[in-house]
Amino acid sequence: MSVGDLVVLDVGAVAHGGHCVARLDELVVFVRHSLPGERVRAKITEERKGYLRADAVEILEASPDRVEPPCFYAGPGACGGCDFQHATPAAQRRLKADVVREQLTRLGGLPDHPVEVEELPGGPLGWRTRVQYAVAPDGRLGFHPARSSRVLPIAECLIAAPAVRESGVTERRWTGVDAVEVVAPSIGDVSILTRRGRGRPRVVAGPSTVREQAAGRTWKLPAEAFWQVHPAAADTLVEAVLDLLKPQHGERAFDLYGGAGLFAAPLAEAVGITGSVVLVEADPAGTAGAVKALVDLPQVSVVTNRVERALTELGEADIVVLDPPRAGAGAAVIEEIVATGARAVAYVACDPAALARDVRTFRSFRWELAGLRAFDAFPMTHHVECVALFVP
Repeated sequence: MSVGDLVVLDVGAVAHGGHCVARLDELVVFVRHSLPGERVRAKITEERKGYLRADAVEILEASPDRVEPPCFYAGPGACGGCDFQHATPAAQRRLKADVVREQLTRLGGLPDHPVEVEELPGGPLGWRTRVQYAVAPDGRLGFHPARSSRVLPIAECLIAAPAVRESGVTERRWTGVDAVEVVAPSIGDVSILTRRGRGRPRVVAGPSTVREQAAGRTWKLPAEAFWQVHPAAADTLVEAVLDLLKPQHGERAFDLYGGAGLFAAPLAEAVGITGSVVLVEADPAGTAGAVKALVDLPQVSVVTNRVERALTELGEADIVVLDPPRAGAGAAVIEEIVATGARAVAYVACDPAALARDVRTFRSFRWELAGLRAFDAFPMTHHVECVALFVP
């Protein structure tokens, strides 16, 4: 079997990463652009030791969940940004729930855990408020096909927010840069940034400081700073964290990987002036923004340090919010959290595999997964946002 060969496959369950699993003799085949239960003709796109990758190029027996992709650029060999445009929105959420459940079982060691992926308001298109385009050799903007460094020029991205699409960046040629990012904040004008190689982004149009509205406050942050890309995600995640943790007056809280303070602010209001919140963030730009944003909350202290280092000096806590990067928290951080004596941890996760690995680590310290909510914060893609509750 070689790259480019066509094979007929009976497609099985969805797998983490935006594809489904099929078998060809003794080989596992990860098939993009397919759905569970379908029979497809697939083109082999990659050979690996023990498995193959393929694109479904013809649907021989379609799933009832299949629809025509709304985007012209979705499909085999085309844009790799969206994984599930060929499925109904409800089916996409079921697929993501299946992935979270499978990861918790296989990597987390849990029995079949109930998972429901909740819909966010606004629909499956026009939600992405921060879009980074790659630059093709001829200066046109586009996106990479799946597992490719090639740039597919595009005229319009349908999941981009209206203000991003109206920015006009795809209508001109860009020279001397490798990436162009458009930021459409909830308040104010669009910012356009460019990047060369691995250098820092540079604002070339619009404000260098943007404003976002969330948790009843206005946040001012650098245009290049991290912020949830779905307009409803920030408020949704704050609500979920507070609902699971149920912070009490007078408690001491840690907000780890706290960024600009999205969770620290509502935590501070919940624990009151007799409580305290320690925000830990390694990025100096993030903590500088947090200090300004939280100036009216004297019960909040901001620490610029790596989380694993800061935890060795912070002492005890009652509750912890943990919002690590995509790779997860890891054993060293979890061990330090357990040592704080906290009664509960709310873990915000953008990758179900990393969450599942950390579930296993928490369980090794005799903590349990006591609650889980999942949200479709990235419609049309395979990504899913989770908020987990851990207790001793």
